Amino acid sequence: MTSEPIGEFVPPPRLLLGPGPSMVHPRVLRAMSAPLLGHLDPAFLALMNDVQRLLRHVFRTANPFTIAVSGTGSAGMEAAFVNLVEPGETVVVGVNGVFGARMATMVERAGGKALRIETPWGRIIEPEDVRAALARSEPVKAVALVHAETSTGVWQPLEEIGRLCREYDALFIVDAVTSLGGVPLEVDAWNIDLCYSGTQKCLSCPPGLAPLTASERALNAIRRRRTPCRSWYLDLALVAEYWAENTRAYHHTAPISMLYALREALRLVEEEGLSARFERHRVNSAALLAGLAELSLTPLAAEGRRLPTLNCVTLPPHLDDAAARAALLREYGIEIGGGLGPLKGAVWRIGLMGESSTRCHVETLLNALEEIVARSGRLSQPGVAVQAASRVYSASSPSSPRRIEA
Repeated sequence: MTSEPIGEFVPPPRLLLGPGPSMVHPRVLRAMSAPLLGHLDPAFLALMNDVQRLLRHVFRTANPFTIAVSGTGSAGMEAAFVNLVEPGETVVVGVNGVFGARMATMVERAGGKALRIETPWGRIIEPEDVRAALARSEPVKAVALVHAETSTGVWQPLEEIGRLCREYDALFIVDAVTSLGGVPLEVDAWNIDLCYSGTQKCLSCPPGLAPLTASERALNAIRRRRTPCRSWYLDLALVAEYWAENTRAYHHTAPISMLYALREALRLVEEEGLSARFERHRVNSAALLAGLAELSLTPLAAEGRRLPTLNCVTLPPHLDDAAARAALLREYGIEIGGGLGPLKGAVWRIGLMGESSTRCHVETLLNALEEIVARSGRLSQPGVAVQAASRVYSASSPSSPRRIEA
């Protein structure tokens, strides 16, 4: 049986404004195309040292154990729970969206007991609810929270809860998949013991690695385990030997090209500066929300609790979710995300993360949405959304946040 040979794959042009992945800087793509080295080559081991230093900078930590787990953000999540949770141990988990629920599931798969603090989607986990859970008679091994809930656009405060964890001698586990490099995150100052993220969101690197940092308290808990970690591949006690500068013992073949890419993406973060990067995300989100408001799309989360990196907005009755998103992709090459779980069909999730967070991208999306809304006869006047965004930009700092050129 014969068939035509399969030709080269050429991806269509896309503007990625969904919940991930985000756009990738040309310098990162060039880094990925560099020739391979062996994963124990001295030059590659030196690159790993660079990645660790740069990750400490963006995590805001002095933790020696700061690495990139081979796998996506979900691998970082699983590594956290299979290493820290043993059968029968209790973990308090904040559940206010898809990823809080996923953390609770991973606790249970590791043999632990997930003590869920559930709040309506779109709300934060309140510190007093965490205190109440910690004050119960049974000992709590850890508290786990999502810093940036990708399913709802909620920005969870962490500092007070970090203090509570120290008060009750519980470990503090934080999911920073959609926040690392886009909003302030202070691992050391907020008493976070284990924090994981993903490369494909605010760091604007392709998916495939999960930055992770662990405190000495977390590492001591791993060393004192009574039972072996249920995952060999994600056993941080074993992985540590490969990332430790003085040992570099073989564990698995590292994704070499991805680590090239991550190093370059982190260099871009350092060059821009964290403060400037956070301000860029803030201003672009404010401009986007101002424009969307003119189209009757309103934020799900309350003011002061909204992520600038992932903008979750509710849809007006006259706007068909699937049809509008399909038109955006088909006619304009723009990807945005729909709702998950109970929010399916009711919200849009618009990512302005890393390289996706620019004024040009905000205005491109608003122009496209204006044209789609105009077809339903619901647009008050042409250009109203873009004009609202422009007013936000005009009111922001006269010197716009610096961008890194290719």
